[in-house]
Amino acid sequence: MINLPDVQSTASNSLSDCQAAASSFLTTINYTASNITGTTGVNTTCLASGIVCPGQTINGVCVWQRKLSAVCRNASGVIKIRIQTNGLPPRCASVPMGSFAELNVDFEVNYNPDVSINSLNSNLNTVSSLSQTLCTVTSASTAPSASDGVMIFTPDSANNIDPLFPPGGGQTSESVDTCLAHCQITGIYHYHIASGCQVNPPTGNISSCAGTSSCISNVATYSISSFSNYQTKTVLGIAKDGHVIYGPYLSSGTRVTTGFDVCNGMFYDSIGNYAYFATSTYPYLVGCSGPGNYPSFAPNCTTNGVSSYNMSSYAISFLSNSTTTSINTTTKTTTTTTTTSTTTTTTTKTTTTTTTKTTTTTTTTTTTTTTTTTTTTTTTTTTTTTTTTTTTTVSSSSSSFVTTYSTVSIGVRMSLDTGLILLFIGAFIFLY
Repeated sequence: MINLPDVQSTASNSLSDCQAAASSFLTTINYTASNITGTTGVNTTCLASGIVCPGQTINGVCVWQRKLSAVCRNASGVIKIRIQTNGLPPRCASVPMGSFAELNVDFEVNYNPDVSINSLNSNLNTVSSLSQTLCTVTSASTAPSASDGVMIFTPDSANNIDPLFPPGGGQTSESVDTCLAHCQITGIYHYHIASGCQVNPPTGNISSCAGTSSCISNVATYSISSFSNYQTKTVLGIAKDGHVIYGPYLSSGTRVTTGFDVCNGMFYDSIGNYAYFATSTYPYLVGCSGPGNYPSFAPNCTTNGVSSYNMSSYAISFLSNSTTTSINTTTKTTTTTTTTSTTTTTTTKTTTTTTTKTTTTTTTTTTTTTTTTTTTTTTTTTTTTTTTTTTTTVSSSSSSFVTTYSTVSIGVRMSLDTGLILLFIGAFIFLY
């Protein structure tokens, strides 16, 4: 097994990048509060039938205030995003299963940190390890908030199975409303899967998924269809590791159906940005802290898993570039060896060409030599561009490469000049 170096890709994580993502949140205040529950929120009014109202109930009507803040700041050169929410949605909910509680969630993370394709945070190489990670509820893997202020939970249920597509053994899928959310036993209203309600909250009361044929027939398909008016890269939330959670589409309008890893994260552009995307397969939003690996098997807690994960074209590109960079920058000795090899190859080609006796061939050989010189110089430039993060090392290596090649070029040129002189003498004798 080849151990590749930790080569970082560069993400878009400036203050303005963070603020652009924060602007997608349906905030009620534009500052950081000492306690989000103590702020003045925005009223949501719904029928109180079948629920324990988290606000006030007046004549059968439940009124609550949702409260949400998303603020970015520069902390000594590190951009951070702080999310505060009381967890209540900006719309009605259908939660007949129990209570509906107000929360006090406050977390701050580094926004969209740089990550490497060669330094995986989750490397799950067996069905057992994959299932253990994606099918076990832990608070650390909970994405704290969606853009509407509602919590995003891990993809699995309290029974450590997919709550929407459970495996066999008498397990049944859990009930959700048509916004694909529900309450757990302590009253936390949350998502396991993406919903268009996160970016476009409906008005009025909503029904249960079970009462809507398009929803109950296939929740995963219904989830994707709810983004029919948002077929572009759309912010759905921030994961606990600081990476953005997007809807099911890229900026190009292409739906994400492959290219993501075991955590549901993907390198999605040439810059090096990594984010989680909504998919129609388990784990739906965020399964673990990425980047992760790309195995050819699914976890055993769902009947809706991915049979084989595949890298995006950008991930493959970063992997390829990282391998090249490691050869040129890891040690000076390796670079010197590469230079010597190139020099030897050039000399061999020159010697072979000089041996040729045909005048036409000699002319062609001269052109070939010139082309080879240009190509080698271009290679030196490419090497410098690829390894900009280690300027000192590459600069030293590049100088060595150029110096060595110049010496060979002089020798080649002298050999060619001598060959041309001999040919001119031969031609003169032949004519006279």
